[in-house]
Amino acid sequence: MQVLSYFYSPLPITFATATSSIRPYTMETLTPNIIDATQLAPAVKHSTIFARIAELQDGQSFILHNDHDPKPLYYQLQAEYGNTYSWEYLEEGPEWWKVRIGKRTQGSNRADMNILDATQLAPPVKHSTIFARIAELKDGESFMLHNDHDPKPLHYHLQAEYGDTYSWEYVEEGPEWWKVKIAKRATMLSGASENILDVTKLEPRVKHSTIFERYHVLNEGTSLTIHNDHDPKPLYYQMLGELGNVFIWEYLEEGPEWWKVKITKRISGEGDETLGEIAVKDLRKAEVFKKYGLDFSCGGKKTVKEACAEKGLDVTKVEQELQRADKVQSTLALPYNDWSLEFLADFIVNTHHSYLLKNLPDIRKYAEKVMQVHGQRHPELNEIHRLVEAVNAELIDHMAEEVQTLFPWIKQLVAAKSGGPAVAQHPTTFGEKVKAVQSEHVTIGKHLEALRANSKGYTVPSDGCASYTLLYRMLSELETDVRLHIHLENNILFPKATELERSLK
Repeated sequence: MQVLSYFYSPLPITFATATSSIRPYTMETLTPNIIDATQLAPAVKHSTIFARIAELQDGQSFILHNDHDPKPLYYQLQAEYGNTYSWEYLEEGPEWWKVRIGKRTQGSNRADMNILDATQLAPPVKHSTIFARIAELKDGESFMLHNDHDPKPLHYHLQAEYGDTYSWEYVEEGPEWWKVKIAKRATMLSGASENILDVTKLEPRVKHSTIFERYHVLNEGTSLTIHNDHDPKPLYYQMLGELGNVFIWEYLEEGPEWWKVKITKRISGEGDETLGEIAVKDLRKAEVFKKYGLDFSCGGKKTVKEACAEKGLDVTKVEQELQRADKVQSTLALPYNDWSLEFLADFIVNTHHSYLLKNLPDIRKYAEKVMQVHGQRHPELNEIHRLVEAVNAELIDHMAEEVQTLFPWIKQLVAAKSGGPAVAQHPTTFGEKVKAVQSEHVTIGKHLEALRANSKGYTVPSDGCASYTLLYRMLSELETDVRLHIHLENNILFPKATELERSLK
């Protein structure tokens, strides 16, 4: 029994310890044909091995490595699946046990698969094993549960988690054997019933496994709504630590008596979007990034999770506001990504360059004036003045480079693509030139971030005069304009132009 308790952790993982106790999987831990069980945290050994078993197709196999005999796993496998899987020892100690586990081709074993003898399962894995079998049932399918005592607590748990989705029928009721037929009822019409899990009705020791089992059976794009009597935010961080950014977390109700959270399984690939990619699709969300100081222009290659982690922000709050931004009507969301490269380049010159040429002189004048009047009481104004001068110098040179070199180059690329003359020879490639310009963007972005920090988010002090207020309003507008300016270049114009140049070679 000592061996069994090592192989299957008897303690359910908790919200507080999940992210610290589970080591990330590496190629050495999990490969297509090998699982090294010694490299898995005890809390996830069972689920990891059985997840791999469930993935096997007929005739496929993998090799399990362990530092002791995994015989208890064999008994559990037989109890749960009968003769569906093969078990072949390749090495039997004293230091290593290696077992090939394979899925047999479908034959006459269905009768065995329809029975689960709970008495053959170790206590720590009974719950998860039974609910894994329940989750596998298709509409109208059933299996027979055998036990040596009344499994009534399981019935209550099943009802709390799934409501009336499954039927429960006693076939035999003691005194030595209890046999229950558990069946999945036919699914109701799509959308007729919300997928809800009331966590308050679950025993503390099974809350984690129940929520995760319920999430794992979701199809991509579908959701589970959990109800709780306190904020389940620790669950968010636990799921993020164990699963990665593969789900969407949306608060539907936030206390004081009930918290309701809709958890949606992302469609493959959606969870890796960067700040820049999000802003390209929907510029309304750039306002959220600006509010939290998340740089979607120069720092646009980071995901929301990465950017929030760097700044110590609560990622659930940021993601929640991004979800709300979907519902906000805005006139700012111009279709920049649909415009031709020449039109976008001209738009940047006519809109953003014009704004800077018109407003930078006034911003410089007021930065100097306010520093002279209020600098003694507010020494941060000296640094703000210095930063304004630095931003001005960078932007003036930057705009000249774009108008004289970069934008004409882009227009030549577009013309060449349409059958026009070949692009003039340059000492560098367009991609190399873009890297140099993007380096300037980074410098400008750092200056803007420093301006926001030194002005405490452009908050005018109580003794600030009208000029003080005007300066901070102009600096806020400057940041908004320049962030968008750089976003259009870094995330739309330059990547498309670089790809166009490659296609012409």
